[in-house]
This record gives sequence, C-alpha cells and structure tokens, in this order.
Amino acid sequence: MFKKILIANRGEIACRVIKTARKMGIKTVAVYSDADRDALHVEMADEAVHIGPAPAAQSYLIIDKIVAACKETGAEAVHPGYGFLSEREAFPIALQKAGIVFIGPNPHAIAAMGDKIESKKAAAAAKVSTVPGYMGEISNAKHAVEIADSIGYPVMIKASAGGGGKGMRIAYNSKEAAEGFELARSEAKSSFGDDRCFVEKFIENPRHIEIQVLGDKHGNVVYLGERECSIQRRNQKVLEEAPSPLLDEKTRKAMGEQAVSLAKAVGYDSAGTVEFVAGQDRSFYFLEMNTRLQVEHPVTEMVTGIDLVEQMIRVAAGEKLPFKQSDIKLNGWSVESRVYAEDPFRNFLPSIGRLVKYRPPAEGSRSGATIRNDTGVFEGGEISMFYDPMIAKLVTHAPTREQAIAAQADALDSFYIDGIQHNIPFLQAVMQHPRWISGKISTGFIKEEYPDGFKPRTPEGEERRILAAVAAVIDHQQNSRRRQITHQMSGTAVSFAKTRVVKIGDDLIRMGVSGEGHSYAVTMLDSRGEAGETISIVSNWTPGEPVWHGKFNNRDVSIMVRPRLNGLTLSYRGITVPVYVFTTREADLASLMPVKVAADMSKFLLCPMPGLVKALAVVEAMKMENILRAEIDGKVKKVNAKAGDSLAVDAVILEFA
Repeated sequence: MFKKILIANRGEIACRVIKTARKMGIKTVAVYSDADRDALHVEMADEAVHIGPAPAAQSYLIIDKIVAACKETGAEAVHPGYGFLSEREAFPIALQKAGIVFIGPNPHAIAAMGDKIESKKAAAAAKVSTVPGYMGEISNAKHAVEIADSIGYPVMIKASAGGGGKGMRIAYNSKEAAEGFELARSEAKSSFGDDRCFVEKFIENPRHIEIQVLGDKHGNVVYLGERECSIQRRNQKVLEEAPSPLLDEKTRKAMGEQAVSLAKAVGYDSAGTVEFVAGQDRSFYFLEMNTRLQVEHPVTEMVTGIDLVEQMIRVAAGEKLPFKQSDIKLNGWSVESRVYAEDPFRNFLPSIGRLVKYRPPAEGSRSGATIRNDTGVFEGGEISMFYDPMIAKLVTHAPTREQAIAAQADALDSFYIDGIQHNIPFLQAVMQHPRWISGKISTGFIKEEYPDGFKPRTPEGEERRILAAVAAVIDHQQNSRRRQITHQMSGTAVSFAKTRVVKIGDDLIRMGVSGEGHSYAVTMLDSRGEAGETISIVSNWTPGEPVWHGKFNNRDVSIMVRPRLNGLTLSYRGITVPVYVFTTREADLASLMPVKVAADMSKFLLCPMPGLVKALAVVEAMKMENILRAEIDGKVKKVNAKAGDSLAVDAVILEFA
C-alpha cells in the first residue's frame, strides 16, 4: 500500500480524499493556487505545495507542476478527484513516465470512454443503445447548425471533454444552435483546455440515471446500483438520490449489466460512472461515461456501505476487489443536496465573498437517519470567483425515501450560512414540492416548476403558525434578558405586554406568551383578544444563536434566525421572511409608517453577479459565461465597463438615455 499520495485537486473533493487516506494510514500532499493558500484542504493535508496563480489554467491544469510536486514530496500516487485533470489521458501517461501511480483508470480506458465522442463510438461498437447524434469533428457554428438541422430539434451541444454542466447548451432552433456552439466551445476551452464539441438529439422529459461501476486490474468489474440525478439546473446536477424511484429490479439489473459490459470492453480498472438518459417508461440510452469519481458518489456509499475512494486507492495499488456482484446489496435510501454559493432569488447567479458564518448541521446518526456533510470551506474563508461555487454536499440516509427526504429537510433547516448568498432556500422548497416527493420527476423539473425563476415560499397554515409562535417566544426571551441589564432606572417595574402582534408579510397574528427558561405556552388570540389554541414551545435556544432548535407541540423544528432592524428574518422550509413582534400600541403605530420606495434603476444595466467582463454583454463567473440580453430597444448613453474588467454585483455596466 502507498505511504504517501498527492491529491491533484482542491475544495471538498480534496478534503474527502484526505479523510479516507488518513483512515488508511496514508500521508497526503495538497496542491494549491494563490487563491487557495488558506484553503481547508491545505490545512488538512500533511504537506502542501504551491503550484501557481489563481486561474486553473495556470495551476491545477498544469501537468508538469503536479508531477514536480510529487517528486518534491515523494508522493507515490496521485488521486485526481473530479474535474481539472481527472479525465485527461495525458495526465496518467505523464505520471507513469515519472514512476508515479495514477489513482484512476488506465490511459486507454480514459481515451476510449473519457472523451464523450470516442465513448459514443465505443458504445455503438459494443451494441449499447445510444442517443442519435453526430460524433465527428465540428468545424464551426455553420457546420453545427447543419448537423442540428439534420438531426432535428431540440439538440444538445456538448463539450467533448466536458463535465459538471460546463460547455453544454440546448438548442431549439438554428439560431440557438449557432450561438450555443460558440458558447459551449468557449466554455470548454477555458474549463478543460479542449474546445471540441459534439451534437446529439435532446430527449424531452427524460430522466438522468447513472450506474456506478468499479473495476480492478485483474479483470473484475461490478456495478453498485444507480443514482437518480434528474434535478438539474443549466445541465448541472442539484439533487441526487440512490436508488432511483423510477427503476424496478429488472431495469436496474439490465442497466447495470450493460454498464459492466461496456467497462469490461475497454479494460476499465477503477471507479467510473456510466450515464444513461431514461424515458418515463424505463427505456434507457447510453449517454456518456465519466472516467473518474463523481461529485455525487456519497449517495452510493451510503446505500452500499462501500468507501469508493478507499477502493480506488486499493485497486490502484494492485489489490483485487474484495467483493463480487452477488455481494452488493442496496440498503435504504440516500439523498444529496449540493449547497452552492449562488443567489436563487436572482436566477441563481454566483455569489462570492467571505463566509462570515458557516454552521453546518451536526454529522452522525439520530432518529433513524444519518447526516453527512462533505465540504471544503470553513467559517471565515473566501468563496473565490475562480472555481466552482460549491460550498458543501449535504447527504442524508434513512430506511425509506420518505424518511431520507424528511431528514434532508430537517438538516437543511439547521444549515446556517451568512456573508454570501446561497441556494438553501431553494433546496428546502424542493424538499417540500409534491412532485419531488412523489418521485415523478425529469431533468426539466426546475424549468417546469419554476418557469419564472425561484420566488420565496409564502408562509401559510402550519408553517405560518410555527414562525409566528417561535418569533413571539424569541421576543419574550429577549425582553426577559433586557430586564436583567444592570443599572436600570428605578421606579415602577416594567411589566410584559399581555398581547403580542406578530407581523409576517401583510398578516397580523395576535398571541399571548407565558413561561420562562426552556418551556413556553403560546396562546392564539382572535381580534377581540379571546383565547384559542395553546401551543407548547420547548427550546434551549439563547439569543445570539444563529439557528433556533426546539419543539413545536412536541415536533422537532429548526429555524434560521437573523436579526434585522426592529425585527427578525426567519428561514424555514424554503421560506425566508421578515418577522416583527409588536405590542398592540406598536402595531397601531407601525401601520401608519410610510413604505420606502426603491430607487428607479431601470435606466441602468447592472452587473448581476461578481465576475469578469469577457465582452460588453458577457460576464464570466465561476467558469460559466452569462449573456446579458436586452428585452426592449433602447439608446446607450454611457458605457462604464470594458472587456477585462472585474465587476462587483450591481456595478453599472451601461447607462441608457
């Protein structure tokens, strides 16, 4: 077994590999760019080597720098993680020449399957069902349009060396095909150093289901069940689960055996994933093979009990797989949410900056469910514009799908992040969505269910009562604390108001609060002050804690709490809402306050995210190019930005007459 390995990656996957290596007694070497000098993976590793400037093309994508780092530290093997060099055939070849082991598949398998065009050809030769498409070299946008016209719209334009949703565009007509080809090629060049693209038929209302395979250097290959990855935005996965709610045992076996046959045909000898596009009728077609560890591998680990990173390391060291296909059993259900640094209320645009607060839910098992959080960040760290916006992967495992989803919702409620925008409100909203809960999903889920973008959920019914009651108790606790401040003026003792008026949106909810310590009674009142239902609230929360944990009528509840001027911002189950607690007199006075009118910014084009101006109306952030389109004709009065400028969010790009 290796004594020391180098991880040629960054972020959460580098930290993930380090954890397993540490468990196996293997020392680790991290590599880092200027932007990652203080990153978590650098701190966790036994050694760290600086490899260049922040842009990946000048650091993490330079093979010679990785090889030099191995020689400098005496690392015997390299784990590539995912992305960057993980699917570049030249990387394991260079390592092999230097006498260093690649913890991944052999170069031939990468060449045959890692390249999406070559993998399609190999799959067709192996008589695997494939989606209709053009796998040859596409010379320019005009050629791409001709191909798309012949296949029939809609089509998918994909980077040959792509992954993670980069270099992918869907086109519904010739204009979109031409534009999509140029954008996909540009993104592919900057992200992977390879601008080749291919075009294939886009299957509408499909599901994205993938099979995890694992092979060794002795000809053994097994499949470890499937993952459902249909909840996607801009072709990038957002939620994953294992197993799939679509498949039955017969289909699972057919897909698994086909994936194994394909892997054996190319001599595959590591962890890899065979991806399929599946119809709602359980028909399926080979999509591509990712010759690396997938981002979503934790859900497979949770339902199989197999550490994929450990097996990759053991296989690379020459060991045989310790199990056969008949030994693989799926246990329970696992759900994974990708927590991203992006603003769901602004069309999911990237958000960068300092993580002022980062408090993930506690990991481990409780109430029949297991919580796991894979991350590469820490409180006080920076989210950089140079890399993927992922903050963490929150994973839950439970005996059933319903329980795994419920555990995921509870864990998301406990996940507190401040300083940047993040997508937890959106993830929470999906967890409550009836279509997601039913399992009747497709890759079009987000586009179909949120056609006008994501809007905050409105608190109604039980959720509104929970937020109002907790807000009233928090106000009661804060008032109790204020009464204990020393050196207050003597005189008549200040008494608590018997009635509180909680304002949520336009709703005014009257209630009375009594109790102290950790136990409170909240009584609902009508407009005349008549008592109705009494709610029991029990909590150990103290003012200042970012997450309120407690019981609402003996039901576990977690709510994010942020102070605001004269009130609170509460987040729960995808609802983020300002809440104010008044006395009756304060509520009367508050109703007379004028409403602040926002400034008119209609004559300005504002930068929607922090990023780099590639062209006047193209902004690049976190490896994605975003086009800013005019909705109506207008006259430009002033241009405030130029190509090459780095802009902050809401910086003025253009001013209109």
